[in-house]
Amino acid sequence: MPIGKRAVAEFIGTFWLVFGGCGSAVLAAGVPNVGIGYVGVALAFGLTVLTMAFAIGHISGCHLNPAVSVGLLVGKRFPAADLIPYVIAQVLGGIAGAGILYLIASGNASFSLAGGFAANGYGAHSPQGYTMAAGLVAEIVLTFMFLMIILGATDKRAPAGFAPIAIGLALTLIHLIGIPVTNLSVNPARSTGPAVFVGGWAIAQLWLFWVAPIVGAALAGLVYPAIAGEADKGK
Repeated sequence: MPIGKRAVAEFIGTFWLVFGGCGSAVLAAGVPNVGIGYVGVALAFGLTVLTMAFAIGHISGCHLNPAVSVGLLVGKRFPAADLIPYVIAQVLGGIAGAGILYLIASGNASFSLAGGFAANGYGAHSPQGYTMAAGLVAEIVLTFMFLMIILGATDKRAPAGFAPIAIGLALTLIHLIGIPVTNLSVNPARSTGPAVFVGGWAIAQLWLFWVAPIVGAALAGLVYPAIAGEADKGK
């Protein structure tokens, strides 16, 4: 599949992840009073990946996340030449998803970016006041586990056809753990989209949501082949 078509698929998929996941948080969560709450937001993120894995997995591999692309690269499942086009497409898709969400949310007179717009943060901007150190550890560990599941579920030795379900449920689970800590990123593109619109503190803290997921993903890319044997060659 040509890199252009795969990049477009990554753009669309990441758009859906940010629009669907962050959209559920901004428009429907109602934390802590009414609405779908943390559980609903976690499920929404999982469903975006599950649905896109079936829709575009056969086109681009459905990374939707620069950290996933890096983890697959380190794990020798993804060619280095394709990394930059994938990351650019993912980040642009994340910004586009946040942009459409902003247009919709702005249609309500009570909407304000001061509410956070589902941006990731730590310290005063953590949903439950967790420190930068706590956020760093959470993002590294949860991204590591997410990539371990992705690498295992997509291994050619794993049961065929179930990878999207395992990966979608994994993203749901790590959101259930991490939303109170940082609003959960594990995905630099997802973090960048809302941060562009919030500006200020969200941009200042964005470094953590690039560094930690990439570190966690790269570690998984090293650990999985070490325990599972020679990595399969992916797309």
